[in-house]
Amino acid sequence: MTSPRPLRRSSFHAFLLTGAAFALSSCVSTPGPQVEGSGRCSDSALGWATGQPADEATLKRLSRESGAGLVNPIGPKTVVKHDARNDRLRVFLDADNRITAARCE
Repeated sequence: MTSPRPLRRSSFHAFLLTGAAFALSSCVSTPGPQVEGSGRCSDSALGWATGQPADEATLKRLSRESGAGLVNPIGPKTVVKHDARNDRLRVFLDADNRITAARCE
């Protein structure tokens, strides 16, 4: 009867790296819910949303009322690219998940 061979150092490191990569892949930050709308965004009547909680019902209402094809919640530490899209509504949130602004950008 032979005893099992111990893992070689390179095999063990490969195993650890694979496990670490898998664990980190589950930590990737994803954008908030994307709600489909008619396409062209208009933020002129969205002042009511300031101070409201950024829950799913509020985001859906913002999508419906703005006509945006994409609703993009932006947290207080989120870095955004300053590109312009006429179908996107950006909803800016504070640390308490309350809406501070909703703008077509």
